[in-house]
Amino acid sequence: MASIKRRPDGRWRARYRDDQGHEHSKHFDRKIDGETWLAAQTIAVATGAHVVPRLSRITVQAFYDDWSHRQVWASGTRTAMDLAMRSSRLGGYQLGQVGHSHIEAWIKRMADQPLAPGTIKTRYNNVRGVFRAAVPDRLIACDPTEAVRLPRQRRADASMTIPSIEDVGALVTAADDSFRAFVALCAFAGLRLGEAAAVQVADIDFLRRQLTVARQVQRAGDRQVEIKAPKYGSERVIYLPDELATLMAQHVERHTVGRVTDRWLFQGEPGDPPHQNTVCYWWRKAKTAAGVSGVRLHDLRHFYASGLIAAGCDVVTVQRALGHASATTTLRTYAHLWPTAEDRTRAAAADLMRTATSPENSADFLRTRTPK
Repeated sequence: MASIKRRPDGRWRARYRDDQGHEHSKHFDRKIDGETWLAAQTIAVATGAHVVPRLSRITVQAFYDDWSHRQVWASGTRTAMDLAMRSSRLGGYQLGQVGHSHIEAWIKRMADQPLAPGTIKTRYNNVRGVFRAAVPDRLIACDPTEAVRLPRQRRADASMTIPSIEDVGALVTAADDSFRAFVALCAFAGLRLGEAAAVQVADIDFLRRQLTVARQVQRAGDRQVEIKAPKYGSERVIYLPDELATLMAQHVERHTVGRVTDRWLFQGEPGDPPHQNTVCYWWRKAKTAAGVSGVRLHDLRHFYASGLIAAGCDVVTVQRALGHASATTTLRTYAHLWPTAEDRTRAAAADLMRTATSPENSADFLRTRTPK
């Protein structure tokens, strides 16, 4: 139901009821303006795009505080979401005031800092999740983050650093004795920093040469750690080569203390696994001792993946070894390392040519073709 009537003071009052039966009204100096507004609201109600005016006036921060407390997030996700919201500087705006231009200005500020394109995309996606959540609650009619252009990210094949086998060997050799096994787990088992830090001795089955990835370490403060389940899809069993299993056994013998069932493979503060800052300190020492620069600890994971692919492992095998949630993630990250159709065709043709033109085959061909 909608109507427009002239008030005693000469202004026009437009009224309508939404699909919940709540009445809304607005006053106008001109009848045509009231009719235009009323038509827009009527269409919005009919199409399900209606926004309750008083609710759209709540601030972005107030909505985020209420919405975020209902989300089932890991502590790391909440930290990242809070950081993105602070970075946006949109908390004091009313939800209905935020437009496409506000999001563009925020993206430009981050690019000018400058932040890496991947960091900008992550923060944008986090804030976008807030506004998208406000749409089905009819707090805003549309998502202001829609179709915002982000800085271009480099292709995976251009941005990825894969250490050489010589550099990896130098790093393993130069690392402190207590840190050598950590480097080896990242390079030859593909563990992430947090996964390697959270390995317990009981996670290693030395008889079967298997390592179960069952948890990860996350930062919970300046020097505090928090033990969490691995990233979604990352629980897995790693099949260790004999040499790595032997190295792990030697490390246990020399550097671990306490009960076998719950002792950490690597030691941080008393009773705790190592903090990320501690691991990064050990890593910098190893790089300096090895004379290697420009290599991150995470690049050892890329080294491991590239080795599996070079050995002919398929996408699913690599996905499971790395603990990716889906094969899509694996392909998005490492597709450029798999041989292309052209590579396979060229290799097959080369095999045919080598076989056909080998001296043995040529001699047999001439002998069988010689007229009697």
